[in-house]
Amino acid sequence: MSKQPPQQPVKLVVLITTLPGRGREQREAYERLAPLVRAEEGCLRYDLHGVTGDPDRFVLIEEWTSQEALAAHDTTPHMLEADATTPTFRAGPAQVLQLTAAPLA
Repeated sequence: MSKQPPQQPVKLVVLITTLPGRGREQREAYERLAPLVRAEEGCLRYDLHGVTGDPDRFVLIEEWTSQEALAAHDTTPHMLEADATTPTFRAGPAQVLQLTAAPLA
């Protein structure tokens, strides 16, 4: 019986830009959503950061125990609702970057 290597957490960096002057709406949406997301099984981190000097740009850092946990997150009612409402204040779709560990030199 072969042993599977332990699954590495899934780490995401999500780049968000709102329409000019609409950053407040992004922050408010996050404040409503964050407790729900953090309560999801498999959520290790869900933190929104503003970009210094630009009130309409944000970076969301997410970490999930597995790809399966992330996939389940994407289909929750609160995320489906968020996906339906964010286009009203965002400048375009968020850019999602999935990270991998960089090998040591």
